[in-house]
Amino acid sequence: MTPPDAAPSARTAGRPAGSAGPGAEADTLLLAAAGGDEAAFARLYDLLAPAVHGTARAVLRDPDLAAEVTQEVMLEVWRTATRFEPRLGSARTWVVTLAHRRAVDRVRSVQAQRDRDQHVVDGDHHVPYDVVAEEVEETMERRRVRDCLGGLTTTQRDAVVLAYYGGRTYREVAAELDAALPTVKSRIRDGLLRLRDCLGVDR
Repeated sequence: MTPPDAAPSARTAGRPAGSAGPGAEADTLLLAAAGGDEAAFARLYDLLAPAVHGTARAVLRDPDLAAEVTQEVMLEVWRTATRFEPRLGSARTWVVTLAHRRAVDRVRSVQAQRDRDQHVVDGDHHVPYDVVAEEVEETMERRRVRDCLGGLTTTQRDAVVLAYYGGRTYREVAAELDAALPTVKSRIRDGLLRLRDCLGVDR
């Protein structure tokens, strides 16, 4: 992957000269975030989180599930930004693809759970071992995230939950918390960093 400080020509290979719209900005920001630039990630969130939420909601048809998927996808973007390859497509396409894939997985998971519940109702109480293992793993992961959220300060947790679970923009979070926009951005960035460290994710 091209490092954030590489020459502009390397970052924009395959694109028309002089293109510097939102798409090109997102590419540059994602590359910078891959190098640990929290401010770049904050701007990237402003640019792409609405598209992530819209994609998830279109697939899931459920605002609560869409908000959860938005949180998961944006955390995945922060964790795995180093996997982005500009030569293979734009940052927006990469992130929206992650969102669509995660939303489809959630639909399948929800349907599988409904099927399992129906089997129990129908009197089939036998659940395969791999299904039990998957459910335990998912439950443990949710508990880890919940425990790590509990390790944030109250202000950080409120900001992160509103931004990711609530699908709100930074400005909407600032208005809801009655805080300055730079303060809210700082709380969310710091909260994400602490979550990443708590979850044991390498930069």
